[in-house]
Amino acid sequence: MAFTAKDVQALREKTGCGMMDCKKALVECDGNMDAAVDYLREKGLASQAKKAGRIAAEGTVAVYTADGVGAVVEMNSETDFVANGDGFKALAAEIAQIVAEQNPADVDALLACEKDGATVEAKVQELFLAIRENIKVRRFARFEGKVVSYVHAGGKIGVLVNFDTDIAADNAELITAGKNIAMQIAAMNPSYLDRAAVPASVIDKEKEILIAQMKEDPKMANKPDAVLGKIVEGKIGKYYKENCLVEQQFVIDGDVTVGKYIENVAKELGAEIKLASFVRFEKGEGIEKRVDDFAAEVAAMAK
Repeated sequence: MAFTAKDVQALREKTGCGMMDCKKALVECDGNMDAAVDYLREKGLASQAKKAGRIAAEGTVAVYTADGVGAVVEMNSETDFVANGDGFKALAAEIAQIVAEQNPADVDALLACEKDGATVEAKVQELFLAIRENIKVRRFARFEGKVVSYVHAGGKIGVLVNFDTDIAADNAELITAGKNIAMQIAAMNPSYLDRAAVPASVIDKEKEILIAQMKEDPKMANKPDAVLGKIVEGKIGKYYKENCLVEQQFVIDGDVTVGKYIENVAKELGAEIKLASFVRFEKGEGIEKRVDDFAAEVAAMAK
């Protein structure tokens, strides 16, 4: 019995299994959907569907750098216990290497990438079968250039810093500078690289909020618009200093900004260094963790 891509998708939605596993099941079962579901259940794969809805807000962030390429990957789990396991961390590190080497376009493309005869999706499902806990490859980033990486707190935060410079990637001073800047990013979590990277809409909204706040303040409400405008511009300058990496006060040396620190390193090395880009991943960032209400659960059961 023949089957189509829509059948594969339908089986995937029904079971929660990976695309390649669904395709294999339909091949083995001659296109019979019900038999394919049973096949996946017998293989222990379909049970993943029941756990796929569980919130995976724990996990780890892994990085990989080699040959002028850097990658960072966030992989999530349901519990810290699983996230701290050697198998989980090893798979996250392997996936980061796959991102660096194969340059997938998105997470779906990453899951289809193969290494050592198995796709990333298959590797994730194999780990699921071992630990029986929801696992998600959530996101990744990849840079080419003079890339320096940093991992904080054993995988809680991962940072990539990308320099535009003629200095060799293995230069010890450049690597040290990259680590220092990456630690700054991990600690201070800047939103933007510099002022040019801040969208005009963000600044307009910030000004709107500041003006509204001053109008609500009896001490400020009666001041001339010109005065209020200068106060707003001053506060916007503070916004830049707090949110733009190169304008932040350097945590290692509070007497200079990050931008000035880069200038000083460049001067010492006798070459130009430009901070081209950066990325910061924090595990579980933006994922709403489930809060169980035990009393409400018992009350519901009693009813």
